[in-house]
Amino acid sequence: MNDELYEVEDMDADISLKEELVEEAKNFAESSNWNETQRELSNLKRRWKRIHYWESDYEDQLRDEFESALDAVYAKRNEVYKEAQTIKENLVKRAQELAQTDNLNKASKEANELMDEWKKAGHAGRETDDKLWAEFQAARDIFYQRKHEAWEEMHAQFDEAKKAKEVLIERARELKDSTEWQKTSNAMKNLMDEWKSIGHAGNKVDDALWHEFNDARQEFYTRRNEHYDELSRTRSENYAKKRALVEQAKAVADGGVYSRENTEFMKQLSNDWKKIGFAGREHDDRIWAEFRAANDLYFDGLKKMSEQRQQDWKSRMMEARNKKVELINNQKRQIERLQNDMFGLVSEATMADIQAEIDDKEDFIDELEQQISDIDARLED
Repeated sequence: MNDELYEVEDMDADISLKEELVEEAKNFAESSNWNETQRELSNLKRRWKRIHYWESDYEDQLRDEFESALDAVYAKRNEVYKEAQTIKENLVKRAQELAQTDNLNKASKEANELMDEWKKAGHAGRETDDKLWAEFQAARDIFYQRKHEAWEEMHAQFDEAKKAKEVLIERARELKDSTEWQKTSNAMKNLMDEWKSIGHAGNKVDDALWHEFNDARQEFYTRRNEHYDELSRTRSENYAKKRALVEQAKAVADGGVYSRENTEFMKQLSNDWKKIGFAGREHDDRIWAEFRAANDLYFDGLKKMSEQRQQDWKSRMMEARNKKVELINNQKRQIERLQNDMFGLVSEATMADIQAEIDDKEDFIDELEQQISDIDARLED
């Protein structure tokens, strides 16, 4: 009788424990750490198994309630796992895309952000976590390997750019003292084009290299500008001097006096012009045209006057020649008459006088013919 009583009491106690475990399972509070939650659930199961089973229907009911409560926890866990799996699969996909990007510098920030998101994603189950983590980490490894290779390549390019820019700096320094202004300006421009094509040499040295290069360029350009400023002043002075010569030449040309003094003065103006030098592309051709026009006006007038004088001289010479020809013809006629008069004369004295007169006239004719020859020779010259 007592044994049966004790058994009832034991059964009631075990059922009470099971009821408590059912309530504990129904009110189970998950930890954010699933490993801890798993340990607590396993502990509940072990505690349940340690309680004696009395093979009562009520115990079966309690067992169903207990397992349902645990299933609810596992179902909730599976939802969390599924959500975490979806998040991590998306992160894997993004990491794989990122591993193939060309903009590695910009992608570095996103790679760090992906890692932060991964840490916050939660658990998707050990097996799934391990698999997804391996894929995620493989993509990250590819990305960081490519980034490292790009970094090494970039720094190799930096070194090449640095060496190339140092060569340009030396070339600029060699040119900075040149006085071949246009040729060196073109050379400096070509150096600048080369500099732009080289690319970056790294933040640590690029600015310093640029200052060295630009200092050499600016030293040349400063000297060149000073030269051109001085050249501009000289050309302005030359223009003023040439303008004065133009005004003097115009005054003589417009005066129309073609004297030896004016001719020598105009020639001296041309000699002075040659000594002045360039007056600038803007002015030199135009003012030279003015000066040339004044000279042409004067010397054309001088030429016309000389030609007229020559023509007048020729006319006078031809008139003198014609008169001499007429004198010769007249003398010949007189000689012919004298010769006719000699026929029939008996007196030798008379004949001698006539012959002497004829000889004088013939001598005069020879003299006139010589004068005509001289005139013809002068006219031919």
